[in-house]
Amino acid sequence: MSILSALRISHRPAAAFVIVGLFWGCFAAYVPVLKDQLGASDGLFGILLLGSATGLVSSMWIAPRADRILGSRSMQVGAVMLACIWLVPGEISTPIYFAFALGFVGLASGLLDVVMNARVSELEAAHNRSLMNANHAMFSVAYAVSAVITGIAREAGMPPTPVFAGFGVVAILLVPMLNMEVADIEADDGTQGKYPLWPIMLCGAIVLVAFMSEATVEAWSALHVERTLGGGAAEGALGPAMLGITMAVGRFSGQAVSERFRETQVVLIASMVSAAGAIIAATAASPWMAYVGFGTLGLGVSVIGPMGLALIGKVVPPHLRTEAISRCAVIGFSGFFFAPMVMGLISESYGLRVAFACVALLLISAAPLALLASRLPKYAKKT
Repeated sequence: MSILSALRISHRPAAAFVIVGLFWGCFAAYVPVLKDQLGASDGLFGILLLGSATGLVSSMWIAPRADRILGSRSMQVGAVMLACIWLVPGEISTPIYFAFALGFVGLASGLLDVVMNARVSELEAAHNRSLMNANHAMFSVAYAVSAVITGIAREAGMPPTPVFAGFGVVAILLVPMLNMEVADIEADDGTQGKYPLWPIMLCGAIVLVAFMSEATVEAWSALHVERTLGGGAAEGALGPAMLGITMAVGRFSGQAVSERFRETQVVLIASMVSAAGAIIAATAASPWMAYVGFGTLGLGVSVIGPMGLALIGKVVPPHLRTEAISRCAVIGFSGFFFAPMVMGLISESYGLRVAFACVALLLISAAPLALLASRLPKYAKKT
C-alpha cells in the first residue's frame, strides 16, 4: 500500500520517469548493433558516448531557467523533445555525427530528468513522505520492459529507428499526464541565492557513484554477454533487462525501507550489495551467471542515486530545491562523462571482466561518502 500510495501522489512525474526509461532501455539493448553500424572499437565507442554525457551535463545548467519559463509544461516539452531526437542516432553511421546526435539526446533527457526529480522532491516536501524511490522504480520497470521488447525486435532483425519510433508514440500518448502546476516558493529566512555547496558536492558524489555504475552496465552489459560469454542477441538484451528488473524491485523495496531508515544507512548497505554483484558479473562463466551479477548489482545500486537526490532535497531551503537538485545532478551525470570512456579504454586494454571489477571498487567508495553525509543537518524553517 505504501508504494501504491506514493505512486498515486506522484503519478505525473512517475509518467516522465517511464518515458525516460523506455528510451534508455531501448538504447542499451541496441548498443551492439549501433557499435557495429559505426564500425567503432570499444575505446572509440566509449568516447562517442561522451556525446550524451555532454548534453546531459549541459542540460543541468539550462534546466532551472527553462523550468521557470515553461512552468507547468516543463515535463511535457522535455518529453516531446526526447521522443523526436531519439529518431536520429539509429540512422547514423558516421561516428562524429553519432556523437553530436547523442549530445542532443542527452540535452533533452537531462532537461526532463532534472524537472521530474524536482517535482518529486516538491511533492515529498508537501506530503512529508519519501517518494523518490517509487518514481525511480518506474524508470527501472520501463527500462526493463523496453530492453526485453527491443531484444525481441533485434532477434526479428528490426533496425533501431522503427523501435525508437514505437516508444516515441507511447511517450506522446503520456504527454497529457505531464502537466503539473508548480508552487511559487519564496525565500522566507534570508537564504535567497545562497547555495550550500558542501551538501551539494557530497550528495552529488553519492549520485555520481550510482550513475557511473548504472551507465557502465547499461552500455556494456549486452556486449559482455554476447562477446565475452558467447550469448546471442536476445541473451545480450537480457543483460540490461536484468539490471532494469532488479533495480525496479530494489527501488520499490527501497520506497518502504526509506520510510523506516535514514538515507545514509540504506546507501551503506546498498554499496556493499552492488559491489558484490559487479564482482559476480566480472567473473561469470556463463550468461546466466552474468545475469545474477547484473541483478545483484541492480538491487544494490538502485537506491543509491534516489537516496542522494532525496537527501539534498531535505537539506536545502524549499526555494532553492530545484536549483540544488540540478547542481547535484550535474555532479551525478558527469559520471556519464567518465564511465563510457573509462570502461571502453579498460575493456580495450584488459577486457570487460577487469572493467566490471573496477565498477565494484567504485561502488565500495559510496560507503565512506554515506558516512560523511550522515552528518548533514536537515533544513529547518526559521521562525
